Amino acid sequence: MNIEESVIEAAEVCRRYGGGFEAVRGVSFEVARGELFALLGTNGAGKTSMIELLEGLARPSGGAVRVLGHDPRAERARIRPRVGMMLQEGGFPSDLTVTETARMWAGCVSGARPVDQVLGMVGLSARARVRTKQLSGGERRRLDLALALLGQPEVLFLDEPTAGLDTEARRDTWELVRELKAGGTTVLLTTHHLEEAETLADRLAIMREGRIVASGTPAQVTAARPAHISFGLPDGLLLGDLPPLPGLDVLGHEVRDGRVTLRTERLQKSLTVLLRWAEERNVRLDRLDARSASLEEAFLVIAGNRTEGAA
Repeated sequence: MNIEESVIEAAEVCRRYGGGFEAVRGVSFEVARGELFALLGTNGAGKTSMIELLEGLARPSGGAVRVLGHDPRAERARIRPRVGMMLQEGGFPSDLTVTETARMWAGCVSGARPVDQVLGMVGLSARARVRTKQLSGGERRRLDLALALLGQPEVLFLDEPTAGLDTEARRDTWELVRELKAGGTTVLLTTHHLEEAETLADRLAIMREGRIVASGTPAQVTAARPAHISFGLPDGLLLGDLPPLPGLDVLGHEVRDGRVTLRTERLQKSLTVLLRWAEERNVRLDRLDARSASLEEAFLVIAGNRTEGAA
C-alpha cells in the first residue's frame, strides 16, 4: 500500500500496562482512505488496547501510530473533529431523553448532522423522547453509533458496534456502515461476529496474544484453510469402499455418526473424483455438502491456535 494513501498507520506498536503486562506486541498495519479494516481476535488478544491507541486515549509504550497524518494523542485537537468513535460501552446521563443526549453531544461537535437525521440513520426516531435509562442494551448501542456519526467523520472507529443487537438491527447497521464507506468514510472495526467481518471488511487482521498472526482480505485468510466435503454413506458401505484418499487428493478425513467429512485444498478435483465414483457405483451420497472454509473456521484455527481435525 502506498503510504500517502494511508489514513491510519501503526508501526511496531507496543502497549504495556502496570506490572509489565504487554497487551500489544509490535503490531503494524495501514488502512487506506475509504477502506473498512477489521481487527479480530479472542478476548484478551489486544484489539481494544490497540484501538484505544489509535483513538488517542493512551500513548504507545513503543512504536508509533498516526491517524490522518497526525499523532492522535499529542495532536488530538487537530484530528478530533474529523474522527468518530464508538467505544465498547458509552455512558449516558440516565435522565436525559435520546434527543436531549444527542443534542448535548452535538454541541461538542463541529459541523454536526441534524439530530433528527442521525437518529433516523440508526433507527431510533421512534425512541427519541425516551429516557436513556429506559433503552434496551441494543438501543443503547445504536445511540452510541448515532453519537459517533454526529460529526460526519472522515475516520470512524467501531468497537463491537453490533454487540447486543438482534438480527434485524445488526443487518440494518451493516447497511448503514456500507453506505458510510461508499461515501468515503474510513472505518476500523473490531467485532466478535465473524460473519460481520466477512461481509463488511475489505481487509482484516487477526490478533493473538498481542500480535497480528494473519492478515489479508477475507478470501485470502480463508483460502489458507482447507475446504470440506461431507456426506452420509448408504448402509452397507464403509469408508474403505471410497476411492483411495490419495486419489481423492484430500488432507484427511473424519467419520462421525455415520457422516464422512473430507478436508481438501483442491475442492473441485476432490469433488469431481468422488462424484464420478458415486455415479459409477450407483451410490447415493446422502446430504452431500461441499464448501470452502469460512472465516469462522479460519479464525478458530488461527486466533485460538487450534489444530485441524484428525487425519
